[in-house]
Amino acid sequence: MDFSLPMALVDFVPVALFAVASVFLMRDLYNKMSKGAFALFAAGTIDVTCAGALKALYKLLYALNVCDFEPLSKMFFPVQSIGFLLAGIGVLAMVIHKQSEKAALAAAPPLFSGTFIFVALMVGGLGLLAAVLCLLSAKLKKPWLSAFFVVSFVCFLGMGYLASKDFAEAAMNWIAEGVNVVGLGAFLAGTLLLHKYGLTGLKLTHKNDDTAVSEGDNA
Repeated sequence: MDFSLPMALVDFVPVALFAVASVFLMRDLYNKMSKGAFALFAAGTIDVTCAGALKALYKLLYALNVCDFEPLSKMFFPVQSIGFLLAGIGVLAMVIHKQSEKAALAAAPPLFSGTFIFVALMVGGLGLLAAVLCLLSAKLKKPWLSAFFVVSFVCFLGMGYLASKDFAEAAMNWIAEGVNVVGLGAFLAGTLLLHKYGLTGLKLTHKNDDTAVSEGDNA
């Protein structure tokens, strides 16, 4: 592996971007989710943040020549994928189900990497998350905000593709860092704009609601 100290430090940037965006989303969506939906969403985003932070820590330890803490690297993909899936299910539940008010010894088997399963989980979770955020943008009458989440989704897909490449060279690592920073930067920007334009006050209704839709305050 060819990890330099600057590269290892840059790897913490997308983690911080996602963490900040997640905090804003959790605060804005808290009053719209049942306990179960919020638990899934919060657990998923925390899972993703921890996975990214541990992978960045792995690179930092490697770059400082402290140790090659391999489990921190190997756990990243499956843990992150499951996290995105949980977050996606959480926001999907928010928009398709009415949410309650808050008071919500044989021979060893053949080796199976399962990479495509984790890719499918990640893409599915990210797709749900991006789609719901685009829907919320439309409800706030700011459909142009969807562009930020589309860009972030495309960058996340790019990261999934890059994950299948050889990261032994520094160039590939820098490319991945760039795509990751752009994707999570767009995600954070879209989240902050949703917050600015009234996501906290947005009222969600469902098909079985008797009351009219109240779109909240639009700045």
